[in-house]
Amino acid sequence: MTEDQTERLNEYRNKRDFSKTAEPQGGTVPEQVIFVVQEHHASHLHYDFRLSMDGVLKSWAVPKGVPEEKGIKHLAVETEDHPLGYADFEGNIPKGEYGGGQVIIWDHGDYILEHRDQDKIVFELRGSRLNGRYSIVRFRGKESSSKNWLIMKL
Repeated sequence: MTEDQTERLNEYRNKRDFSKTAEPQGGTVPEQVIFVVQEHHASHLHYDFRLSMDGVLKSWAVPKGVPEEKGIKHLAVETEDHPLGYADFEGNIPKGEYGGGQVIIWDHGDYILEHRDQDKIVFELRGSRLNGRYSIVRFRGKESSSKNWLIMKL
């Protein structure tokens, strides 16, 4: 793992007690162009949408799930980067731990990146449930510090 990857995962590691949770700590996984959607039964049911980028999984919590039909927009709240090994994680995060609850892989596959800047990512998903072109766009005045994005199928 590079120094940059280690730094990107500091927030992720600081939120977890790995003596209590089976979540991956990191490790060396070759860079892959993958996505995963994990159904997360935490304090509130939501879906975690993750894209492999920059040696980590860029992550967003999507309360209503990733839209499956064109024209539908859902809120996606940016969360901390996760290690690439998290793409295979299913299991129970203990109650009382950060994100406590059951995690189930809802969909996964690869993707083709079409465009990326600090406020917009356009990509084609190729999964078992999600297929087609998508965009995730930062909103609230495109403030670079905003964690709120919209995800939509194009």
